[in-house]
Amino acid sequence: ICFAQNDDIDTQQDVDASNPTNLYTQVNTQFEYTSLKDGTNLYGFRGNIQYTFNPNNLVLAEIPVLQNAATNAFGLGDVRIRYFTVVQREMTAEKFNVIAPFLDITLPTGNFEDGLGTSSFVLSAGSVYGFALSKKILMFPGLSVLHITKPSTDLIPDAFKFSSTGFVTQANISVSFNQNWFLFVNPIFTYLNTDGEWNDNWSGEFNLNHMIIPNKLKANIGYFPNFTNEASTIRFGTTFFL
Repeated sequence: ICFAQNDDIDTQQDVDASNPTNLYTQVNTQFEYTSLKDGTNLYGFRGNIQYTFNPNNLVLAEIPVLQNAATNAFGLGDVRIRYFTVVQREMTAEKFNVIAPFLDITLPTGNFEDGLGTSSFVLSAGSVYGFALSKKILMFPGLSVLHITKPSTDLIPDAFKFSSTGFVTQANISVSFNQNWFLFVNPIFTYLNTDGEWNDNWSGEFNLNHMIIPNKLKANIGYFPNFTNEASTIRFGTTFFL
């Protein structure tokens, strides 16, 4: 469930969640199922808290709680913290132009031995640029640098522990079918250097959203495949706007 609020108290604005650079204070809960290549299944939910200091600045904290079917372990996954700011916003009938830098950190709070975490810090910084392809199709391509620290778990020998550094490119396409239905399609390409060797990773996001009650209630279902690692996640949840 997501509780969202526009911090501009002087004007009442309609919530338009089809534009990801429209920032609202939110509390999200999404239930999820993940299937990995080795046959491992993960179940759980993800609490997502977003707070907007003003319409152009947002901080996010994401807290997953997971069950690993293979190890029968239940507990906290890797926590994510993100800061997102809009430094340019032109949204008129003649022009749509948005520039939004971000910082993203994932903490190794999940237990690696139980299959609930990675035991690495993930650090990312970049920006998205938004423009309109048509009245119903918006595009927010993004580019970021990415660094993953060496795993800290004792289960991996030190000789096989390496950090990785590279970049991520994303498309972030928003398609509005009407006022109540919209779809996010986001192909993602990651290119990382690990111990002198470059490796690519292809993944994606497909997220269908339905505004059940305008400005109040939204439902969504998402499919998040990782084509390179042959893994996939399904998430579903609801959003309540104040």
